[in-house]
Amino acid sequence: MSTFVSVYGLFIEGMKLHLTIKPGASKNAHAFDAAGELKVRIAAPAVDGKANAALVSYLAVVLDLPRTKIVLLKGQTTRFKTLEILADEQHILELLRKSAI
Repeated sequence: MSTFVSVYGLFIEGMKLHLTIKPGASKNAHAFDAAGELKVRIAAPAVDGKANAALVSYLAVVLDLPRTKIVLLKGQTTRFKTLEILADEQHILELLRKSAI
């Protein structure tokens, strides 16, 4: 779990999440592979940032968080993404595991 300071000087608990995205899938879903890596399928195409926006929206629904609590840090143009999620790490991982297919 990482702690950082927001622009308002408040301490917020957060985590970095590394994942691989597959845009243009038939439906939105996520799963963990045999190595424990998170793989996310997104129906939106990888055009003009649509898949990135859909990824953030999908994770917001799965994790029951506002989209503003999920920030894409790296991977704007690649399949490999790093996101900052402003929530408790254990709770986030538990929700991802419960809802994985």
